Amino acid sequence: MRTEYKIFAGVAGFLFAAAAVYGAWTHGADGEIEWIGFVALILSGLLCTMCGGFFWFVARRIDLRPEDREDGEIAEGAGEVGFFSPGSYWPFGVALSATIAGMGLAFWQWWLIAVGMLCVIFSASSMIFEYYSGTRHTAEH
Repeated sequence: MRTEYKIFAGVAGFLFAAAAVYGAWTHGADGEIEWIGFVALILSGLLCTMCGGFFWFVARRIDLRPEDREDGEIAEGAGEVGFFSPGSYWPFGVALSATIAGMGLAFWQWWLIAVGMLCVIFSASSMIFEYYSGTRHTAEH
């Protein structure tokens, strides 16, 4: 996790520096700052700072991983990474539901936002509990 928080901290620093340069540059061009880009860069920097802070917080509490050590070997990272469902259709359902909610936001249709959010909750819950119920239920889980 040390690698990750260093990357996010570096990107956040770059975004804050870019926001300062952007603000100064647009202010010098026509006398007033261009707020949309300036605020977008600040908010992007804050988002990267938040992610970097989370990774820093986690890195303090776990042991060093092979990719965090100078003497780490590639073979030390071998093994099971996680479980990924090979035949699940639910990620497509989550993406479709998020698209519906996004279309509702784009056109500011409250009913479409509500339908999309309900579909997101349903499809994300179904994806999470896919192996705990239904035809894929196994005794291991």
